[in-house]
Amino acid sequence: MTKEKEKEMKVEIISKETIKPSSPTPNHLKDYKLSLLDQIAPPSYETLLLFYSFNGDDDRQHHHHISVYKANKLSLQLKQSLSETLTRFYPLAGRVKDNITIDCSDHGAVYVEAQVNCLLQDLLKQPNGDSVIQLVPIELAEESTPGLLLFVQSSFFTCGGVAIGVCISQKIADAATVVTFIRSWAGAAAGDHRQVYYPSYNASSLFPPRDVTATAMLFLNPPFNMAMDEKCFTKRFVFYGPKIAALEAALSAPSTRGEAVTALIWKCAVNASRSNSGVSKLSILSRSVDIRKITVPPLPDNSVGNFVGYYASQKDESDIQLQGLVRELRKGIQDFSKSYLQKLQREDALEAITESCKDAIAILISNDVDLYVCNSLCDVSLYDIDFGWGNPTWVTNISSNAPNHKNLVGLIDSSTGDGSIEAWVTLTEADMALFERDPDLLCYAATFDYPSVLKSYL
Repeated sequence: MTKEKEKEMKVEIISKETIKPSSPTPNHLKDYKLSLLDQIAPPSYETLLLFYSFNGDDDRQHHHHISVYKANKLSLQLKQSLSETLTRFYPLAGRVKDNITIDCSDHGAVYVEAQVNCLLQDLLKQPNGDSVIQLVPIELAEESTPGLLLFVQSSFFTCGGVAIGVCISQKIADAATVVTFIRSWAGAAAGDHRQVYYPSYNASSLFPPRDVTATAMLFLNPPFNMAMDEKCFTKRFVFYGPKIAALEAALSAPSTRGEAVTALIWKCAVNASRSNSGVSKLSILSRSVDIRKITVPPLPDNSVGNFVGYYASQKDESDIQLQGLVRELRKGIQDFSKSYLQKLQREDALEAITESCKDAIAILISNDVDLYVCNSLCDVSLYDIDFGWGNPTWVTNISSNAPNHKNLVGLIDSSTGDGSIEAWVTLTEADMALFERDPDLLCYAATFDYPSVLKSYL
């Protein structure tokens, strides 16, 4: 959005209610056991935001009463299908009782309805972090009673378009679980039983829960987190398919699209940090891994839980070259695949993981390290999620931590379907000022402010 439009956009919450499963959860399923991976997950949320436009969404003469009628109809459809979906995803309607169990007594999920005072196309022309984050119910999630697991926000634009924002606690879900849940919900809303996914609750049998002490949690989720007192800035960058192909060719080293873009962002962020601080530090990039894909045999995509691990790649900031960063990323995932799964499957899994964290924490709590965290939804099919209104116009994964945490990167495939990647990057304001002007970045990323989602603007 333009600076003028950015100031004008307002999101007004008009209702909030609890949606319960359409059928009661059987007694033998009332206590859902968390897996070890669920237990050690940080106290934060996975988010996904989907935008849907309709015929006539660009008509500024669209009558208000028609939009209100459409919003009411869509909202009823969403709530009824959400209730039906929670019968299958019953733990999401429960409450975390302790760090071992979810009480699945059908407490319900939080559903919020909101109105946005602009056209959907006005936002999509120039989306920015401050506007987009208002459409995700993260603030509501953080202010709610502890133990709630699922928050949904349906935001209706004046043209009739809608944004669906979903937040699920990492105590029960990773990004893949969020996608599985939304897909099943969309199938129920559309009446398409082929798209109604049935979850697999196999996490606790694969990785049994342990007695996780407060001391262990301190090592696994240390208090040095990346929250900032200084202002952080989140900006969206678009790397178009042909530019990524050119970047991969320039690397002269094997890489995936995501690895190439991650390495470039890491390099440019390090350059900005080093220029502002005046010193070279050790730079560590932590990247998420879907454990479902590296187990033997691989786990089904519909496995519910937090099946995410993180591997760390490190490089001294005095020696930052793209080829070297890509090699570090590839080495990191190879080492992780060999060692981490073995530790998870040991009898003393918790002790092994905790012990492996101690050295890393000793490094990270020093002031001589810059830590970056990257999550990716690249190569995950998202643009066929149909609630009965057609495919989404845009899907994005802005981090729930973005407003007040630094050094975050979220990658996702763009709507163009040509291999393009969108990146949400959160840095301190000082680092962002240098990062977005880095010549290496400008060679491969869109060079104009707030790149458009609308294909006519690409």
